Amino acid sequence: MVNKELKERYSEIFSSHGHLILESHIKKIAELDEFLPINSTFFCITNTQTLKFEYISKNMFSCIGIEKATLEKKGMEYLWSRMHPDDIELWLKAMKELMNFTLSEIPKEKRSKMSYTWNYRLKKADGKYVNIIQNTTPIEFDEFNKPIVGLAHYTVLGSHINMNVCASAKYLNENEEYQTLYFNNFSQKLLSNGLTNRERDIVRLLILNNSSKQIAEMLFISSNTVDTHRRNILKKLGISSTGELKGLVKSNSILI
Repeated sequence: MVNKELKERYSEIFSSHGHLILESHIKKIAELDEFLPINSTFFCITNTQTLKFEYISKNMFSCIGIEKATLEKKGMEYLWSRMHPDDIELWLKAMKELMNFTLSEIPKEKRSKMSYTWNYRLKKADGKYVNIIQNTTPIEFDEFNKPIVGLAHYTVLGSHINMNVCASAKYLNENEEYQTLYFNNFSQKLLSNGLTNRERDIVRLLILNNSSKQIAEMLFISSNTVDTHRRNILKKLGISSTGELKGLVKSNSILI
């Protein structure tokens, strides 16, 4: 996907009106950043109106090796250019779904207590990819209470960890506990498209707690054939057990 198309689609998702005031937020966060230790996380203030990073914490360079000045100058589009190509489409879908969910399901007065999480792979300065888990909390809204500026925390994990692109939305409730209101596994949807119709039939029957022998009788095939299909299903979905398969189906009905 070319950067122009990516920018247009992202800007459409976050299109907004109204001017935002960030000086007080930046001042407070910069003061805090001076006292934080170096670790495997960093944070930024992201502005989806200007596609810029209003502030970047000191840990960013030690985490991904990119100079702070580069990111400040080139903005969010530069970060997108370093995303793994296979994750960009899924990430855009996640952004769109999270925004649609917020605007349609979350009352305006509750949006300041929302927290959003998603993940993707990012190329470091040395050319190696790492997993990034991004958690963003809105700190500024436009005149229609659409979240536009956020405090984004980035946790960096090694590339050896196989992660599906997921997104979630949580609400800080009256008990000061985060309550998950939305979750979706976007990689899972993509992987499920690779299942054959026969494999989908077997998934449906496995979810109903049927054994391989029972499935074989219902589908008029041998138990060995069912077991072969089961192994292929697990391999395609990147999981290791029927228990995991049931968990995936519960969190994403597209599989059935």
